[in-house]
Amino acid sequence: MVRIILHKELFDYDSQLRSQYPVICGVDEAGRGPLAGDVYAAAVILDDDTLIDYLNDSKKISEKRRELLFDEIRDRARAYAVAAATVEEIDSENILNATMLAMRRAVEGLGIKPDLALIDGNRLPELDCPCRYVIKGDATSASIAAASVLAKVSRDRYMKEIAEKYPQYCFGKHKGYGTKLHCEMLRKYGASEVHRKSFLKKILGDAGE
Repeated sequence: MVRIILHKELFDYDSQLRSQYPVICGVDEAGRGPLAGDVYAAAVILDDDTLIDYLNDSKKISEKRRELLFDEIRDRARAYAVAAATVEEIDSENILNATMLAMRRAVEGLGIKPDLALIDGNRLPELDCPCRYVIKGDATSASIAAASVLAKVSRDRYMKEIAEKYPQYCFGKHKGYGTKLHCEMLRKYGASEVHRKSFLKKILGDAGE
């Protein structure tokens, strides 16, 4: 017998809100902490009768399961969009503002104006719709959890593409995060054009600018 795992409490959270806000979108980001690469965000609108097995905070799901959920979410969502803010925008605007920019781009890319946007975390982007933040939202709301999967998988795929262009940094292993291996490669090869120069001062000193 196949065991199906449904985190129903995530869907119940959204369903209760839909009595007041019929169209809810969840918004989450991926890649705020890494030393390299764009920061990604996704926005997802699910219908009230849509239940997705195994959906949860993307950090609690295996990479293989995330890939499967990525396709299912895109197939079953009423609307979804994935957007990014570039390394250049991160360095010029700072990571928080760049993340808010990516989130706004994702919501604007939905093609549907939500009645309410649920934002993971404790900050709100400037949106043309009502919004509220939800701390640990990807473990609270199904819509945010779905957005977390789309953002995470999209960014991981992007980092794997970068890894082919810059194999010396081993991006495929650490996805740009500041692991021991990544820091060693940075000291050996210096920063590339896909590194966030504003993040590298402690590692490379003035050479990181």
